Amino acid sequence: MSEDEELERIRQQKMAELQARIAEEQARRQREMERAAAMRVILTPEARQRLNNLKLVKPEIAERIEEYLIQIAQSGQLKTPVDDETLKALLDRVLPRRKDIRIVRR
Repeated sequence: MSEDEELERIRQQKMAELQARIAEEQARRQREMERAAAMRVILTPEARQRLNNLKLVKPEIAERIEEYLIQIAQSGQLKTPVDDETLKALLDRVLPRRKDIRIVRR
């Protein structure tokens, strides 16, 4: 195999990797857009804002909540739109309880 053939093979391999990465990124963006559209339908603006705030602090929990809401909405078990109070109740069930630490000085 000559150097030119080897370079061409490497070039094609890199191009295929780049195209695969681009396709993956486009699919991820599409899923995010679909999820955001579903959240606009499922949640009220206040509840959506609360979920977005949670996403900044605990993205994995916010993602679990979104998946849960989408799943129950698709199964028809959800009364839409979900308001802020209902979302708070759901978050209380999902989020772990914090322990209050008190320091008593004597």
